[in-house]
Amino acid sequence: MPAAGALAFLVLPFVALLAAAPWSALPGLVASPAVREALWLSVRTAGAATALSVLLGVPLAWVIARGEVPGAGVLRAVVTLPLVLPPVVGVSRCSCCSAAGVCWAVELDAWFGVTIPFTTLAVVLAATFVAMPFLVVSVEGALRGHDLRLEEAAATLGASRWYTFRRVTLPHVAPGIAAGAVLCFARALGEFGATVTFAGNFPGTTRTMPLAVYLALEQDPDSAIALSLVMVAVSVAVLLGLRGRWLTRSPA
Repeated sequence: MPAAGALAFLVLPFVALLAAAPWSALPGLVASPAVREALWLSVRTAGAATALSVLLGVPLAWVIARGEVPGAGVLRAVVTLPLVLPPVVGVSRCSCCSAAGVCWAVELDAWFGVTIPFTTLAVVLAATFVAMPFLVVSVEGALRGHDLRLEEAAATLGASRWYTFRRVTLPHVAPGIAAGAVLCFARALGEFGATVTFAGNFPGTTRTMPLAVYLALEQDPDSAIALSLVMVAVSVAVLLGLRGRWLTRSPA
């Protein structure tokens, strides 16, 4: 019974969303240029945030899992902070990129003409900030479950650490990286708070699908429901398409 109650608690909001959907007007609402623009921006920025998270998060997960630096436990706590902090608090770390912030940002703007806040790059950075912990936690778990004897055997055979990582460790933790990347992409796709705080809400530049839903909710609730259905459909497609094995039973 508790499991059924938990399932109902999670499923009923989606059932209510489907029941309230304006199905007759849905095709026109979904096919509008503004929706296509926001959806494409969301997919592009979420993909870029996922790539950046993999590039930076996998080495970070390695350092935490192996405990090769002092204070690995504190480092793990710092990495997971974006999971529990309110977006407007966490994004304050991103605000150091503002030209009105610290000195290096002023010099960055003056020397190179690079302005990060309220740009598409700001959307990517905000999404990376909130999504990377999902990847780091997944990869760290996979690394902790990896049999170190395989790496030790490779080392005794004369393999370098980089070769061992590429040919021994990486293939074994690849499922963990894939799972983390999927969760990272899904989280980045639905990011709202950090994006609107750090990047703003400009059509074609920073207005992602969550921001479009919020804007439509204030003006046209039917459009907001339609956009929400699009977000749900895209998220489900990503999870099922990239992690289809969740639907299959693991071999005994």
